[in-house]
Amino acid sequence: MEYFFAIVSKGDNIPIAGMIPIVAFFTWLGLKEAFRHDRLTKEGREDEILDEMHK
Repeated sequence: MEYFFAIVSKGDNIPIAGMIPIVAFFTWLGLKEAFRHDRLTKEGREDEILDEMHK
């Protein structure tokens, strides 16, 4: 574990280490919206998807 921290804390690797949580968050957000849109499509409520996108 100490080697991992030593590698991550080097100057060149700090931006990469900071990007990992950001990428994880936006991946989760995108999948959450995709599953929601799939559910609305199955229920026949496609117009709600477009209305929300235009807000």
